[in-house]
Amino acid sequence: MEDLLPGNLATSGPAGITGAAGPVVVPRSRADNVVCRLLCVPEQRPRVDQDAMQRLVSTSILLSATRCILGYVILPIVLPVIGAASAVGPVIGIPIAVVALFFDVKGVRRFWLANHRKRWAFTALYSVIATMVVVLLVGDIVHLVH
Repeated sequence: MEDLLPGNLATSGPAGITGAAGPVVVPRSRADNVVCRLLCVPEQRPRVDQDAMQRLVSTSILLSATRCILGYVILPIVLPVIGAASAVGPVIGIPIAVVALFFDVKGVRRFWLANHRKRWAFTALYSVIATMVVVLLVGDIVHLVH
């Protein structure tokens, strides 16, 4: 797990070229180019504060986990048991899902800005998490519409 922490960046050798204080120009593969365009990652990447990156990753995973716990445990099981209205779920779930997705994308983008050597693994992890949140979000929207 230690090698997955944001402090372990691939910033030298073929994966990246570091400037002493300036932006980093990193050679990219075709797949890297596609993801970088999708996430609006510039060719010259600004330096990334590792503490800020760690906080962002923690925040986005915490928000997504909160949304999933609400969507899969609290709202469908606990609310009916205590007699709460089923319309409360989407009102709570939609804003949390939107914020969670925003931070998920921001977290993935931060890994790509830092040219983290595990950026593809984190992209896959965030994609799975975001998919679960999107499923809950769509369910909430459908529930509100009907």
